[in-house]
Amino acid sequence: MPDIKRRSFLTAAAAAGMALAAPGAAGAVTGIAARVDRIPVTREKHRVIVIGSGFGGGVTALRLAEAGVPVTVLERGIRWPTGPNATTFPSPTAPDKRALWYRSAPQLFGRPILVEPFTGLVEAVPGDNITALCAAGVGGGSLIYQGMSLQPSEAVFTTHFPGGIDWAEMDRVHYPRVARMLQLAVAPDELVDSPSYLAPRTFAQNVERAGLPLSKIPMPIDWNYALDEVRGVMRASYTNGDGALGVNNGGKHSVDVTYLAAAEATGRVSVQTLHEVTDVERAPDGRWTVYVDRIDTTGRVLENKILTTDALVMAAGSLNTTKMLVRAAAQGRIPDLPDGLGRGWGTNADRIYVWTTPDREFGLAQGGPVVYGSLNWDDPATAHTVIQASIPSLSVDMRSTMLVGYGVSDGRGRFEYDPAVNDAVLRWPHEGDRAVQTGHIDRTVRAIAGPASIVTDTNAIVPSTWHPLGGACMDTVCDLEGRVHGQRGLYVLDGALMPGNTAACNPSMTIAAVAERALDRIVAHDVGTVV
Repeated sequence: MPDIKRRSFLTAAAAAGMALAAPGAAGAVTGIAARVDRIPVTREKHRVIVIGSGFGGGVTALRLAEAGVPVTVLERGIRWPTGPNATTFPSPTAPDKRALWYRSAPQLFGRPILVEPFTGLVEAVPGDNITALCAAGVGGGSLIYQGMSLQPSEAVFTTHFPGGIDWAEMDRVHYPRVARMLQLAVAPDELVDSPSYLAPRTFAQNVERAGLPLSKIPMPIDWNYALDEVRGVMRASYTNGDGALGVNNGGKHSVDVTYLAAAEATGRVSVQTLHEVTDVERAPDGRWTVYVDRIDTTGRVLENKILTTDALVMAAGSLNTTKMLVRAAAQGRIPDLPDGLGRGWGTNADRIYVWTTPDREFGLAQGGPVVYGSLNWDDPATAHTVIQASIPSLSVDMRSTMLVGYGVSDGRGRFEYDPAVNDAVLRWPHEGDRAVQTGHIDRTVRAIAGPASIVTDTNAIVPSTWHPLGGACMDTVCDLEGRVHGQRGLYVLDGALMPGNTAACNPSMTIAAVAERALDRIVAHDVGTVV
């Protein structure tokens, strides 16, 4: 492949990879914004405050509201309403200001995105040896993730999660509850057999030829929308791989149109957008204080808010929840936080590959977002998943498609407070998840691609992850319901609670199911006393 074409494709594949984001990462940024005298200051009291509106925040808001508890959800981003033929989301092949959060590092996968400041969809957080990605907007990571909604096997889950979480209960109650809320479904054969789904069909053939397991992947999608695109009823959005930064036509059951819509319908939940949390602290009376900048879509501060609450739920995603708490501990804003805070952070062994076959076409337009995957879970110690994901349509046929992988790993990083920048900084070891990535995921990817193919590991070029997990982990920092040890009324219910991986599955399904389990117990034991 000519070098210029390869670079163009890697850029497009990286953009498509935005949809693999670990879900739920919306709600907080670093530092206390400078207070300007002319900016008004407002003080308010709230029963429960939830920071972030992804999976953890959405589950929390709905279940507390159903229990009669008023909830205020603070979301730093905006709403992204969709519908047939909408143009809400930017194109992944020509990203504009809507793609990038205004405080983000200005590069994604080494490519600068020079746009005017906007409260866009993705924030890139650089750290030692890695860049981690998180989302912003009502719905958090569910806005831009591809949507693979996998329930781990019992053996893998029980190997990597604390024994106090009863698998039988998760399997009987909480995973099915999430599946119902997200209306999960696999792609119908009528769609898969259509011309634009050649890439998934080719992947399936190669998986079976390699003797590996093949499955259709449950997705939070009404596939009738994609079928309508095939029939010419709507412009292409699913069928051309153009949904990596959000699906414009609708039909994607993201958190904003499922959990949060149901929560707001109770009349007890207020979702406050463009509310950027800067810091949290414990007040002298034991309640919680949340400092907020109400901003416009350029990030300009319009109002400073100082909010107090009896119960504070951190659901800003692994990166921002952890950074806020580490900073609060270092500055003495929340004394006596657990020693494990900031540790146990992992990438879910997340990996993105470009699969190129010079003698075979995948199709100029590749339908998606995801149809098939190979779940290699027989050994809980090396369990991993490889999935084919659509890429956006390019002007030329690159004879390439995208494969993503993730798995279990012992690689762990940490967040440390750096007084020079007044923030918590991500430290990721140079070797990271290399053992499982190159030893197991990479081997499976190459077996699927076959010897005549070219496999390009984009993470080897620019180390990154869309699946940040841990930092305020269950057992070491929180109990299994997300209650922070020794901190009455403080909860963590997002990816930060996970033990650095989600049992060889992408995180969304497990984050939501763990939150559902936690809320059953919080409603039963904490409502009326703490909450």
